[in-house]
Amino acid sequence: MTHPFDHTGGAPDPWNGQLGPLGPDRPAGRPVPDAHVTLDADVLVPDARAAPVRREAYGWRGTTPRPLRRSRARPRRGRRAVRTVLALATTLLLTACGTYAWAETELNRGVDLGRFGHGRASGEGTNYLIVGSDSREGLSDSDVRDLRAGGGGGRRTDSIIVLHTGAQGAVMLSLPRDSWVTIPGFHDPATGKQVPPAKDKLNAAFAYGGPELLAHTIEHNTGIRIDHYAEIGFAGFVKVVDAIGGVRFCLDRDVKDEKSGADLRSGCRTLNGRQSLAFVRQRHQEAEGDLGRSRNQQRFLSALADKAATSRTFLNPSQVYPALAAGLDTLVVDRDMDLRQLVRMFRDLRGPGGTAKQVTMPVDAVGLPTAKGNVIRWDADRAALLFQQVREDRPVTVPGGRGD
Repeated sequence: MTHPFDHTGGAPDPWNGQLGPLGPDRPAGRPVPDAHVTLDADVLVPDARAAPVRREAYGWRGTTPRPLRRSRARPRRGRRAVRTVLALATTLLLTACGTYAWAETELNRGVDLGRFGHGRASGEGTNYLIVGSDSREGLSDSDVRDLRAGGGGGRRTDSIIVLHTGAQGAVMLSLPRDSWVTIPGFHDPATGKQVPPAKDKLNAAFAYGGPELLAHTIEHNTGIRIDHYAEIGFAGFVKVVDAIGGVRFCLDRDVKDEKSGADLRSGCRTLNGRQSLAFVRQRHQEAEGDLGRSRNQQRFLSALADKAATSRTFLNPSQVYPALAAGLDTLVVDRDMDLRQLVRMFRDLRGPGGTAKQVTMPVDAVGLPTAKGNVIRWDADRAALLFQQVREDRPVTVPGGRGD
């Protein structure tokens, strides 16, 4: 029997000798037509370019890739990723802006630094007066017991630091609260009388006339202009430390103080808010008393700022403002302070090299008895030079502490 596609006879071969009798390119029973042969109305191979498509129509299974389908999938996935990133960025931005706006309105700008005037204070750079107060505001009775924050009423200073920033970097100058200074005359609103100038402890200025009189007293005794004021109480301090996950701190000896509640072993560890407060308050086991405590407060404040910066808190607006907002309940600032300035102040505590230069007051007497109790007396000559260097924004070279 003659094969239907065997054209050995006289009939013309529609394949024009292009293909073999049978094979993968010539399926049995399904002829592959010549480029100019029409098999039916809907199957037409007009030229060689359309041949691969028509071969598939006749059952051909090749390995021709389909790049169009893959090329469409990649851009689609890429667009989804871009949309996701944009949505996340928008959410973070809106959250940060909302938190910023809320925190900005919550700032307690209750301090008027111009209330008593600036007197003879002047100088270059910017000076912040940073005060840690023993305010119990925001603490429950159980918190007061747990933090050993009982004893005494009212609102007093636990730490007094002047932060100077300028062309030479940042300098932290601690002023012992028992410093023997002259409190300038002031009007006492409680009695309506004018109080004459008098010698007293620096801490007394805060007790008599609040932050305004404290700032005025520092300006009067140092000649350093106070540009901004920031004060935080016990509760706010604890919350800020906890908000950034604690502070890594190293001790070269054991610290145990019954009054503050500090009970820490030597070595390095992460201190939580309660432990941090106990450490910066303790002074009774310090050989130099209030001077030793001032040094501890400087070291811890720098470590706190360093932790916040290295943990990228300051690089993430969604974190920096909540961290600051944690202490808003007891945070008090001056009228010209805003949240951005407050963040800048905290950053400056680290200084350009990672840590601001830490300076304690040069003194010549500690525990000096007076009618106001035992006090710390500044070394007049070294203190005068120190204040001049700060005012003129020069490198501070005066050694602090007791003289030889």
